[in-house]
Amino acid sequence: RVGLEEGMEIHAVDGHQVTSWRDVSMRLLERAGEQGQIALDVSQDGSRGTVTGSLGGWRLNEDTPDPLNSFGIAPWRPEVPAVIGQVSEDGRAKAAGLKSGDRVVAVNGEPLKDWFALVEHVRTSPEQPLDLTIEREVRPALKTTENGEDIGFVGAGVASISWPDELLREVRYGPLEAIPNAVSETWGDTRLTLVAIKKMVTGLLSPTNLSGPITIARVAEASVSSGFEDFVRFLAYLSVSLGVLNLLPVPVLDGGHIVYYVIEAIRRKPVSEQAQALGLRIGMALILTLMAFALYNDLMRL
Repeated sequence: RVGLEEGMEIHAVDGHQVTSWRDVSMRLLERAGEQGQIALDVSQDGSRGTVTGSLGGWRLNEDTPDPLNSFGIAPWRPEVPAVIGQVSEDGRAKAAGLKSGDRVVAVNGEPLKDWFALVEHVRTSPEQPLDLTIEREVRPALKTTENGEDIGFVGAGVASISWPDELLREVRYGPLEAIPNAVSETWGDTRLTLVAIKKMVTGLLSPTNLSGPITIARVAEASVSSGFEDFVRFLAYLSVSLGVLNLLPVPVLDGGHIVYYVIEAIRRKPVSEQAQALGLRIGMALILTLMAFALYNDLMRL
């Protein structure tokens, strides 16, 4: 979309420095649905430059609402050989006799490029036999994704891999340095929440991205599996998002009370009880509608 080439490293999006794919995703999400140009500061083979391209009103894919994927960016990853690392006790791989350390070089006679090619074979072959080069037949179990898609599942994990040293970045902050960075991260999450709300209201972001308690619980579970840092980051973003929503100018929320106080300060007299009661009913209806819609989205993802 903007002339990116394989192997390029992104340093900034529209002049905003980025140090992780999360940062890139946030900057792209801010431009979702917009027209105009986007500029990326990149480097490749020791040289730096800027690539630009037209946004063309791009939107998030509703089935996979990932800004990177929707924008056409695939993060670089090291080559992962199809070597079995772990085998689930109750999985099809265990039943077929696969063991840790097994290398799968072909499936149904087709040579494998890497682990991801093996995963794709399994995903697209639910309840179908797979003939591995080790002459073992594995029949992937049927597993249904959140969007209702049937995929294959055998219960085997990849062996650990290492990233090249030149692609590793270690960032450490002292106690005093951490404070402004924490404030910056909090403001970034706040801005992201506000931008998402604005884009949903204006139609630039699909309302199907709105999630309720079921999705929140599933994401929390996934973050726990990813590690303590990801779980804490998820809790922080959830807290910031709820705080922002609570400050929206809706009478039922704290933001609505702030609006009443501002009106009272301007008019030098409180808002009438009739107006407050009407606002309360409208606010309650709005909140209940949003909750019902979010729960509906959750149920549709099951």
